[in-house]
Amino acid sequence: MAAIKVENLSYSYPGIEPDQTVKVFENLDLEIEQGSFVAILGSNGSGKSTLAKHFNAILLPNGGKCHVYGMDTSDEELLIAVRRSVGMVFQNPDNQIVANVVEEDVAFAPENLGVASPMIRHRVDNALKQVGMYHYRTHAPHLLSGGQKQRIAIAGVIAMEPKCIVLDEPTAMLDPKGRREVMETIARLNKDKGITVILITHHMDEAALADRVVVIHKGVIRADGVPKTVFADIDYMHELGLAAPETVELCHELNKLGFGLPLDLLDTEDCAQALYKALGGN
Repeated sequence: MAAIKVENLSYSYPGIEPDQTVKVFENLDLEIEQGSFVAILGSNGSGKSTLAKHFNAILLPNGGKCHVYGMDTSDEELLIAVRRSVGMVFQNPDNQIVANVVEEDVAFAPENLGVASPMIRHRVDNALKQVGMYHYRTHAPHLLSGGQKQRIAIAGVIAMEPKCIVLDEPTAMLDPKGRREVMETIARLNKDKGITVILITHHMDEAALADRVVVIHKGVIRADGVPKTVFADIDYMHELGLAAPETVELCHELNKLGFGLPLDLLDTEDCAQALYKALGGN
């Protein structure tokens, strides 16, 4: 079943002049299956965040269609149902935290959806446990670390019980520890709970954790496949203004010195083993 289906999607932003528009993409097609983990990559201005905002009906198409679990996002009567199905997490968790106590913040969205109080308690506790923040439920969010705040933001989305979560650069403002905490949470939600995850990121090591990588360049999908295959074409990635994961970049540089290493090594241990063998190890 398709969680997201985009057909002939076109979108332009208003320009500076009254009659001017800035085209982001035109006639874009993309389908994302339920339960998958998809990373969408692209350089600045490629259109990846604009596309993501269509999945939650924050933006509506100028042309073509965007369907979320079969629902047309342009249908105003389906707006609430669309946003219940697809939750959004953004870069800065401070912009999504609205309460002074963690559990009250997580309860905010289901309360606004009209969920009954006993069920809200259950949802809040369950969401906080899923992101490993249950023991912080009575804490003040502003006293938490960046990674903890982002996990609270994710819990707030989980409490809405969406089928799909779209995360737009969720680790951009975090330190390495915070990034790791958030990525572990995202991967767990996908693997253990079957939630569809769509990750917009500029961190290639994060994208390598996905089942599928989609690369957008100037509003056009230029690559689409499993991470090993997409990143192995490192020269094309560089042509699109993107890097590859550090292991692939390392192998690429060593191959210039004649090592002959494969370029589909995304795991550090696999890369180390290949290098060991190339150096004559058994």
